[in-house]
Amino acid sequence: MAMKLSDTLAEAFNKQVTAELEASLVYLQLSYILDDLGLVGMRDWMKTQSEEELTHAQQFADHMLDRDATPQIGTINSPALKVTNAIEAFEASLAHEQKISGMIRDLAATAQNESDFDSRPLLDTFLQEQIEEESTVKEILDRLRMVANDGSGLLRMDAELGAREDSDD
Repeated sequence: MAMKLSDTLAEAFNKQVTAELEASLVYLQLSYILDDLGLVGMRDWMKTQSEEELTHAQQFADHMLDRDATPQIGTINSPALKVTNAIEAFEASLAHEQKISGMIRDLAATAQNESDFDSRPLLDTFLQEQIEEESTVKEILDRLRMVANDGSGLLRMDAELGAREDSDD
């Protein structure tokens, strides 16, 4: 039986659950914007990201429930994104991933301070995942900047991102 979560750690996990749900909405909003721009492959990429964030929220919530703590969703802020092109959309994505990465590092530090070793496997998985997420978005951004306003290049990238296989992370 896993150790019960401390109140401090339960509060930190609740913040993470809320942040993951908020991240899902950020990606959903970005998918709407990209759809409006006619970039349906990028729209689908963002929708898949949105769904992954919901899965992440559930993983954190499940960890809490397994450890006799009831998840409590906090206030979720509606994403106010001023995005007019694909580069801005992926810049917003990267900024949000960096924010989530920082929160997970803070959560890991809190778990360490609380001597909560039972959270380590879950948090290690997310620390690694965030490295991959940021790297992927940076690569997409680099490529988008390379094609800049070249319509055919942008459409090739749109098709490529739309063909992405869903990963079961």
